[in-house]
Amino acid sequence: MSKPIIVVAVGGNALLQRGEVMSCENQQKSIAQTAHSLAKLSKDYRLVIVHGNGPQVGLLSLQNNAYKDCPPYPFDVLGAETQGMIGYLIQQGLNAAIDDRFTTTILTRIVVDQDDPANADPSKFIGPVYSEQQAKRLAEQHHWIVKPDGQHWRRVVPSPAPKEVLEINAIKDLLEKDHLIICGGGGAAPVIEKDGAYIGFEAVIDKDMTAALIAQQVEAEHLLILTDGTHVCLNWGKPDEEKLEQVSVSQIRGYDFPAGSMGPKVEACCQFVESTKCVGHIGDLAYAYEIIQGQSGTHVRPD
Repeated sequence: MSKPIIVVAVGGNALLQRGEVMSCENQQKSIAQTAHSLAKLSKDYRLVIVHGNGPQVGLLSLQNNAYKDCPPYPFDVLGAETQGMIGYLIQQGLNAAIDDRFTTTILTRIVVDQDDPANADPSKFIGPVYSEQQAKRLAEQHHWIVKPDGQHWRRVVPSPAPKEVLEINAIKDLLEKDHLIICGGGGAAPVIEKDGAYIGFEAVIDKDMTAALIAQQVEAEHLLILTDGTHVCLNWGKPDEEKLEQVSVSQIRGYDFPAGSMGPKVEACCQFVESTKCVGHIGDLAYAYEIIQGQSGTHVRPD
C-alpha cells in the first residue's frame, strides 16, 4: 500500500530570514534545517514540496535591472529561474538528509486568468525589505508599487489565483514511483492561454494557493505550510498576541490577516480543507514533523 501524501509549502521568507543577506550560503543553511525536519516525515509519507520565491525573484529582478545593455526579463521567466535555483538547493539538502529516496524538481507552469481582479491590486511581496523612505524613492525611480510589510516596506506585484497545473500528470506519475517531488516553485510560472498556446504572464503566483491546488489534485492527506513562525497569531507582535492552535475553517475565516503574508496561507488551508475534508497546518519550518504530530503549529480542520 502506498504511503499517504503530504504537500509541504516552504516560504521564500523562511528560506531566507527577513533582513538576512540574500546569499546562497544563507539559503543552504536554512534548507539544511528544513531538510532534517522533512526527513522524519518522509519515513511515513510521500512528500510534495512547493517553495516560495519572493526574496529570490525580487533579487533576480534587481540584478536584471542593473545590466542596462539588455531589456529586463519578464516575471514568468524569472519565476522559472528561481524554480531551478531553489529546487536545486532543496534537492541538495534533501539528498544529504535522506539517502534512500529519489528527488526530482519539476519546472511547473500554472494557468491564470489575465482578467483576475487581483491583477489590479498587487499584493505579492518580492525582494528585500526597505525603510518607507527608501521604498518610495525606489518606487518612483523604477515605477514600482510598494506597500508596508510589517515594520518594513517592500515591492509588490500582481498575484492572480492559480487555475490549472499543466504538469499535474508528471507530478502524479513520479509520486507513484515514490519520488520526493519539488514542484510549483514560487507558485509556478504563470501562463495564459492565447491562440491555442500558452504564453507567459507578468505576475508572481502565491505559492500557498498553488500548494493547495496541487494538494487537492494529488489527493494529499495533509497540506503543511511552513513559514518563519510557530503559529498563526491574532494581534501578531503586540502585547495581546494570541496563538491559534486547533481551529475550524469558519473560526479562522472570522479573523482578518494581512493580504501579503499570513492571509494567503490561511486561505490556502481553508480551501484545501473545504475541498478535501482533510487537515491544513501552518507552522515553523524547523518543526515539520512535530506539526504533523500535533505538537506544534496551527491546525485548520473541517467545520
